[in-house]
Amino acid sequence: MSRRIAARRSPIHGNGVFAVVDLPAGTTVVEYKGRLLTHAQADKLYPGNADSGHTFLFTLNERYVLDANQDGNVARWINHSCAPNCQSFLHEDPGGDKRKDRVLIETLRPVRAGEELCYDYGISLAERHTARLKAIWACRCGAPNCTGTMLKPKRKPAR
Repeated sequence: MSRRIAARRSPIHGNGVFAVVDLPAGTTVVEYKGRLLTHAQADKLYPGNADSGHTFLFTLNERYVLDANQDGNVARWINHSCAPNCQSFLHEDPGGDKRKDRVLIETLRPVRAGEELCYDYGISLAERHTARLKAIWACRCGAPNCTGTMLKPKRKPAR
């Protein structure tokens, strides 16, 4: 099987993942892998993670998180974009075992060889989105519709 993606330096941020061949829309390109942790274990291992602006933690479901710092693969280098060409989706275990759920990354549209793969991280933080936090979680995607931050806006409850 030929390689379809490869990691290398990114103009967006640090490392990135790029298509080696043209990829049609709807192509599953990689599974996000990492050590399985409970949310409590992740919080204990990475206290104050919101202040770092960098994470390889991916929420798997309401019980578990994948920690790509340990046992991670190339998927951990896929950068955020406000105009993504990929999306992440949860593949739930048919037997209902939350430990066996998986996160897959698939293309939203055709991706040309040489193009960087990106998805919207959808980062939601419980704390107030201060200017300091927005700067820590700054987006560097360069898209015309870039919001300037990877943080999802907090929605006010409907009246």
